[in-house]
Amino acid sequence: MKGIVFITGATSGFGKACAEKFASAGYPLVITGRRIERLEAMASALRAEFKVEILPLCFDVQDKRAVFAMAAQLPDSWKNIEILINNAGLALGRDLFDQADMADWERMIDTNVKGLLYVSRAILPLMIQVGRGHIINLGSIAGKEVYEKGNVYCASKFAVDAITKSMRIDLLSHQIKVTAIHPGAAETEFSLVRFKQDKNAAMKIYKGYKPLSAEDVAGVIFYCTQLPAHVCINELVISPTAQANSYYTFRS
Repeated sequence: MKGIVFITGATSGFGKACAEKFASAGYPLVITGRRIERLEAMASALRAEFKVEILPLCFDVQDKRAVFAMAAQLPDSWKNIEILINNAGLALGRDLFDQADMADWERMIDTNVKGLLYVSRAILPLMIQVGRGHIINLGSIAGKEVYEKGNVYCASKFAVDAITKSMRIDLLSHQIKVTAIHPGAAETEFSLVRFKQDKNAAMKIYKGYKPLSAEDVAGVIFYCTQLPAHVCINELVISPTAQANSYYTFRS
């Protein structure tokens, strides 16, 4: 039987695409998120289409108590977690440092950094107990270079990059793989959230070129998890062909 895949932020974007990709390959899934209606609808759809077991869990990764309570209450039949995809994250605002909303800063740090830490620490004992596992951390090209008005979002993704490298070192003795995936421009709900439901501002980000899709990134994540036990991809930076890095994008 295949090990369980645990996905945070599974109701949209990369998380949803990962859930569909792994379910199509026959993996049982724990899917998590803050929106119970979306979670339950998604679980029903995946069960119907792919005939796999799905456990939806509704909690916010920012809430440390909720995260550890979730892990403590996992049924024994759902503890064989083989792959953890730390996908939950967001960007809020695109403002100069001196004009940014500090509440946005706090939410990005609480979700992108602290949430990843909480979930990883809660799930790791289960992987250590069985002597194997693979952690996938969703970073960003924003974690490789800082751009104007990126400030704390970039900082949060730089932190993900550093945490991933640290985890890779510290978990060597447990033979647990750790991989960072750093996508460039990808058309998901990301920009809509960042620009606080301003559809015009969100769409301008992708104007004049073909961005990555959530399915593109999910396919790369899936590939990383299918390699032999002695092979670990430590990190990958993925961008659309039209994008060289955070600064340079060719728009037709």
